[in-house]
Formats: sequence, structure tokens, C-alpha cells
Amino acid sequence: MNTPIYIIEETKLRRNLALISEVAAKADIEIILAFKAFALWKTFPIFREYINSTTASSLSEARLAFEEFKAPAHTYSPAYTEDEFPEIVKCSSHLTFNSLSQYERFHSQAQSVSIGLRVNPEYSEVGTLLYNPCAPGTRFGVTADKLPEELPSDIEGFHCHCHCESGADVFQRTLVHIEEKFSKWFPQLKWINFGGGHLMTRKDYNVDLLIKLMNDFHKRYPWLKIILEPGSAFAWQTGPLLSHVVDIVEDKGIRTAILDVSFTCHMPDCLEMPYMPEVRGAEIVEPEDQKCNSQFVYRLGGNSCLSGDFMSSWRFDHELKIGEEVIFEDMIHYTTVKTCTFNGISHPAIGMLHSDGKLEILRHFGYEDYRNRMD
Repeated sequence: MNTPIYIIEETKLRRNLALISEVAAKADIEIILAFKAFALWKTFPIFREYINSTTASSLSEARLAFEEFKAPAHTYSPAYTEDEFPEIVKCSSHLTFNSLSQYERFHSQAQSVSIGLRVNPEYSEVGTLLYNPCAPGTRFGVTADKLPEELPSDIEGFHCHCHCESGADVFQRTLVHIEEKFSKWFPQLKWINFGGGHLMTRKDYNVDLLIKLMNDFHKRYPWLKIILEPGSAFAWQTGPLLSHVVDIVEDKGIRTAILDVSFTCHMPDCLEMPYMPEVRGAEIVEPEDQKCNSQFVYRLGGNSCLSGDFMSSWRFDHELKIGEEVIFEDMIHYTTVKTCTFNGISHPAIGMLHSDGKLEILRHFGYEDYRNRMD
């Protein structure tokens, strides 16, 4: 193809969904899709073959769950607003408040749903502060010292999110802190949501440990329904972003291949975290090896006006040519949701590679998409 495109591979997506469904059955828990990581609604018919619910963080996501996934959402937001709250309730089955003040303000309008409260165990092993929901000064959740001994009668669940692409061993250690802080309130609850970041579809994830942890938790608290809401796990390694070289420039001995995609527009996590994406057919090189006298070494640059819209550096096994494809692996989770139109740069197209090998274009983007965002 001559246009940049995200390609979702149906076979890989179904592989992840089957594993997640199997874990949910063996652990007797509910695992739901977090839209913040994946919201391509044209794939929802496939998802509904394996899961029943989703999680939303805004009115738009709640509507997507209700109208396109055909099931009310488990909704959490750091702050609900008066103008949106009634419609959010209509689109939700579960609704979690971030603070006691938000609960006091809105709970009387949410009696048709199961109400929860986000809690903060003050423990997380997420190393990147940008993604650590329990970092000191966090705006997320209520700490144990601020909870009343007797919860309000309409609070039925706790929501606790501490992970980011974490393993079951991390969850095992985190669970100790959650129980130490909050188990005395468990008899007053009906459910507990352990949030996202459980990367159970990663090859080195200990699925058996996760199942054991959940089964043991059931034995200790048999009345509690357990919910997990991973995002990345569903779309983990389900497809690449295909781009093309449009120019090659050089300055101070550094050679940059400019692409028809943008890190800031299309792969923002690469700059936010940052992390180095995997490029098919290339290997990452150290900064001291970036000079262009190192054979076939290129910095990859985006096509926006942001000076920092680049990442360094990769060694290819040949000289790159204008028009050549550069393929970024594992670019479906989060990237497809977090794209923006800075500089008026169009989104890459979205396609699905079906199990029969046929590529279906789900969406093209153009000027009208950019213009309509400015309405």
C-alpha cells in the first residue's frame, strides 16, 4: 500500500481473546476491555464472541459501549460533570467515583447502577512516573485513612488500579498491600475491580499464577465478584503500523529517514514514556553509533513540525530508499486511540487482515476528519 496504515491481524486478535476468555473461566472472574487502549468499534462483533463488557472513562466511551458494543459500561472517571453525568449513568451498569466528594455530589443520581469507589493502596511497582497511578500526590483514589468505618450503604464495590503492562508476580505483591489496607471493608462490598495493566497475553506472563491468585482470593472472600479491565492485553502484538520513507536528510553526521507518519501524532507513547518501538528488519543501536559513517544507520523522523518528532536510531541491513516501507511492530493498543491531527497530519488508515488473508480497509482519513475536529 502507498499510504500509512495500522493493520489489525484477526488471527492474532482472536488468539489473545481466546486466552483471556480461558483465564476468565478458570479464575471465575470477569475480564473486560478498557477502551482507553483499544476502541476500534468495527471489531466489536469479534470481541463479543469472547467477552461481555467494557470499561469507559468518559461519556463518549460510555456511549461507545452502550451503542456499539451493545452492553452498558463499567465507568470510571477522575471527575464527572453535571452536564454529562445523567447520560453517563444511562450508558453504565457500574459507576466508580474517584473521591468521596464526587460520591456525595452525584451518588443520588446513580441509584440505577452499581456504585463503586476508587481506592489507593499507596503501592505500585510502575517505574515510569507518568504511568504510576499510586505515585505520591496522585489524583487517583481514596486512601484507607480517609474511609469511614462504615461505608455508605449504596457503595457496592472498590476499584483499584496499580499496574501498567505488569506481570502476575507484580499483582501478587500488590495484592498483599490491597488486602492489608482495605480487606476490613470487603464484607460491605459485592465486587472488586483490580483495574488494568495485567498483561496476560505477553509470552512471559505467568497465567497459571494469575489464576491461582484469583482462586485463592475467592476462597478468602467468596462473596466478592472479581473484575479485571486490561487494555493492552487484548490488542497486544496484534498488528503493525506500516509507513514509508519520503526523504532522507543528513546533518552533523546523523542520517534521518523522514517517514509519512509521525511519532507525536501516531505513536505518542514513544515520546511520552519514552520507549523504543520494534522496527521490522532493523536493530536498535546505541547513541554513539548514530553517525552516518556507521553503515545503514538511520534516525527515524516524523513528518510534523515538532523538532522532537523523531527517535534514534536503527541499523538496517541495506540502504533505505525513498518509497520503501518501514514497519513498526505492535502498534495497535493505545496508538490507535491516542492519535491526534497536529499539523493537520492525517491518521493512518485502519485495516484488518482477516484469517483468510484478505485485507479489509476499515477506515480512511482525510481533510474532512481534520476539519470536523475543529467544528
